[in-house]
Amino acid sequence: MGDGEQGQQDGRPILKKFDQRLNRLIQALYPDERTRPGFARLAAEIREATGGSISATYLWELSTGKKRNVTLEQLDVLADFFGVPPGYFLDDEVAERVSEQLSMAAALSDVKVRDLALRSAGLSSVNLDAILAIVDEVRKVQNLPEVQRPDSVDSTG
Repeated sequence: MGDGEQGQQDGRPILKKFDQRLNRLIQALYPDERTRPGFARLAAEIREATGGSISATYLWELSTGKKRNVTLEQLDVLADFFGVPPGYFLDDEVAERVSEQLSMAAALSDVKVRDLALRSAGLSSVNLDAILAIVDEVRKVQNLPEVQRPDSVDSTG
């Protein structure tokens, strides 16, 4: 009934999480905080890449939650620049899917993680399960959060 209503979640405006989602994209695109561009440079990069116009001040206001009145045109420009569907900013399900993809991309950008994955290719299912169990135990020792596995493990082909 009312719980599937689009546009609101628990009575909150749909743009309530806009700043968090925008910041997640900025951090994913520029993972090294030391080389992450300021809002002036980011606005210039967005203009150059998309032809759309967003000011540095407006970007800052969006990222801090001070403004949430983004236009559809600006939403499209941001989505285009960051390579996400516009729904990422508005829809929790789309945002969750994109966040999972961003986490995967961030993990695979680590050379050692990629090397581990490549070396694991071709191993039997039993051996892969053993390696995953070892990794899970090492994560516990290092007090890292548990990693959620995809629902359909055997669909990875």
